[in-house]
Amino acid sequence: QVQLVESGGGLVQPGGSLRLACVASRSSFRLSAMGWYRQAPGNQRELVAGIYSGGRTDYTDSVKGRFTVSRNSAKNTVYLEMNNLKPEDTAVYYCNTIPDVREYWGQGTQVTVSS
Repeated sequence: QVQLVESGGGLVQPGGSLRLACVASRSSFRLSAMGWYRQAPGNQRELVAGIYSGGRTDYTDSVKGRFTVSRNSAKNTVYLEMNNLKPEDTAVYYCNTIPDVREYWGQGTQVTVSS
């Protein structure tokens, strides 16, 4: 069974930073386009950052310049470095392939930005 396990969330003040990690249970994910998604209460889940073959990255406008996605293929891990966090970044963060696969959704990791 394929698993994607997210970690690194927490409570942080506005302007703070967090680094999320997503570990894949299968090495074949290193060939996949991977994304970080988030879902805030009452909102639909949205793709906020993606990393594609060759290392190309893409971000939704609201996080450009603040978030950085990267991967360590040797560790089957994808990271999301989040800086200058804002209260509107509060959400549960998930990783999945791009496009997403229903069976790959994990529990996510909660990020709360509050003073």
